[in-house]
Amino acid sequence: MAETQVAEDPKIQFEAKDYKSETRPIWCPGCGDYSVLASLYQAFAELNIPPHMIAVISGIGCSSRLPGYVATYGFNSVHGRILPIATGVKMANPEITVVGTGGDGDGFSIGMGHVPHAARRNVDMTYIVMDNEIYGLTKGQLSPTAHVGDVTKTSVYGSVERPVEPVDMMINVGASFVARANAGDPKQLGDLIVQAIQHKGFAFIDALSPCRTFRGLDQKKFINEHTFKVEEEEHDPSDKQKALAIAAREDGISTGLLYREERPTYDQLYDEVRERATKDPVPDVQDILQRYIP
Repeated sequence: MAETQVAEDPKIQFEAKDYKSETRPIWCPGCGDYSVLASLYQAFAELNIPPHMIAVISGIGCSSRLPGYVATYGFNSVHGRILPIATGVKMANPEITVVGTGGDGDGFSIGMGHVPHAARRNVDMTYIVMDNEIYGLTKGQLSPTAHVGDVTKTSVYGSVERPVEPVDMMINVGASFVARANAGDPKQLGDLIVQAIQHKGFAFIDALSPCRTFRGLDQKKFINEHTFKVEEEEHDPSDKQKALAIAAREDGISTGLLYREERPTYDQLYDEVRERATKDPVPDVQDILQRYIP
């Protein structure tokens, strides 16, 4: 479990409002991202993390506006570059709680090349994808998580592309904490964010976040009617094959903590390398060149 930095004075107890910035969210009415933001405030307060010990990093898109709405350190970066920047922040100061937030287009299209590498390295951070299966900020194009047959502005006759399955993919590429939640269930989502931050390693949450503007009410209704909680089925999150099987079930959308494993993090392993290099310095340049001289 991660050693999350809490307030030094035990008398100090932060509240959700302490993490709100003065900038008011401008998401569309009914957007699921409001619930994700509220759950994040609540999770920070429950863990009592001082705002100055948190960094929230994002890319580009509706959901990537989020760092502007939290009174912590934050960075609204370029499209798809959440994870390299978040990795740099964590490596520069491992004491900081690092949270990456963005959308399915930002993470699984433009930023897709970075996702498996952050996961397999087990960078100690939480990555929350607000998944609405569409590009909202640029007015409704097909996203990588949209389903076959989906009609959007760029697939007017229905999509013919197989979708990215975020949970299945993240388990397979080596994320050590994988969960999915319905943004319409802030209690479940907040609990998962708390667990993800406490997890020592790369924690991924697929937050099903309906887009009221380009999906209407149908998406929210579908999610509410088809999700089920894995906790109610006594799921063991350490069982990788069971996690993959339950993620692939077609009789409903599984939510909750699907997979978790404990293993060294990237910054821990790098510290070990640094220690070895200090005790036994690398050869000088001439020694290295000698290795390549026939």
